[in-house]
Amino acid sequence: MSSAWLLPEHIADVLPAQARRLEELRRVWLDASRACGYELVMPPLLEHIESLLSGTGHALDLKTFKLVDQLSGRTLGIRADSTPQVARIDAHLLNRPGVTRLCYCGPVLHTRPAGPHASREPLQFGAELFGHAGIEADLEVQELALEGLKATGVSGLVCDLADVRLLDGVLAGLGVADQLSVALKSELLIALAAKDAATIRELLSVLPSGVGETLAALTTMYGGDEVLVRARSILPAHPLVEQALTELAWLAAQLRAAHPEVRIGFDLSDLSGYAYYSGSRFAVYAQGCSHAVLRGGRYDEVGAIFGRRRPAVGFSLDLKVVAELLAGQSDAPVEDAIRAPWAQDASLRQAIRQLRQQGLTVVSVLPGHEEEVQVFNCNRELVQVDGQWTVRAR
Repeated sequence: MSSAWLLPEHIADVLPAQARRLEELRRVWLDASRACGYELVMPPLLEHIESLLSGTGHALDLKTFKLVDQLSGRTLGIRADSTPQVARIDAHLLNRPGVTRLCYCGPVLHTRPAGPHASREPLQFGAELFGHAGIEADLEVQELALEGLKATGVSGLVCDLADVRLLDGVLAGLGVADQLSVALKSELLIALAAKDAATIRELLSVLPSGVGETLAALTTMYGGDEVLVRARSILPAHPLVEQALTELAWLAAQLRAAHPEVRIGFDLSDLSGYAYYSGSRFAVYAQGCSHAVLRGGRYDEVGAIFGRRRPAVGFSLDLKVVAELLAGQSDAPVEDAIRAPWAQDASLRQAIRQLRQQGLTVVSVLPGHEEEVQVFNCNRELVQVDGQWTVRAR
């Protein structure tokens, strides 16, 4: 029999050291986004399920916890991703002409963890840019993502670029775009993501000769600039293919110039979120983490279901993953503080208030606990010298 105080699987309390690290990360990301003109919004944790899942596809539906509203009797959902909510805010509540930049930070809840050690309650930060269809917006979002990760202290960054238009362009260029059923295309996407060339050949064996080999070749197209050269020589000539490869080359050149310490590469078979994204997409990896710490891209269809189809590009990440990554790289420094005695002395209490108003941490030692070890690094103390309360080193 399980204990009543045990939490559900993949749900955990956030203890002081990690909570402090998460709050510091949140502040870094909000400040970095604000510096680029992104406004903070706070979508609700739950809303009507038909609104929450509008246009997001089957995958998000499976991730979403559902419950019945005791007031209306309607089905509600607890958000599993804030991006659709932010698109609704842009389309209906703000409804601005031109460019709108929004960011958000809050918990989301998943019915199943994304991986063996993943949390079902990520702390999601994201930034979204609405209203600009040009590649300049893609670059702005990608640069913000890299700058935010660097500002948090994450090292060994690798950014892989891809474009979901490549698959559509290849299928159209081969003349088989209309010959794939929804089920077959879904299996093909899974095989491409797994870089399973044998399965791709088997799935497409019913199609004309050469189709399977061309799609299987996508699984080998990852690495540096040589990937784009090889793609141009193997993939069929089609406007979508040409546009995707040209824009990927431009984005890579811009990112390398601005962030020479980040390794920029390509992974043309990475079509994660194919049904959601509409153009370029990117994934950022970091030293010490086997999976992407941040993902994003262009998703121009996200607002269509809300009656306002707007160009949109953005990214999101789980701050808990970043916090764990930083904890593995180095322990967070213990915060310095001032140790103060406890007394009913009005001048002592006034001195403590003034120090705290200056942004300093002052820990009052309660009676009977003078010998306890403090979590904070109390390297200074408040002492009375000649009738005046003074801070001195311990």
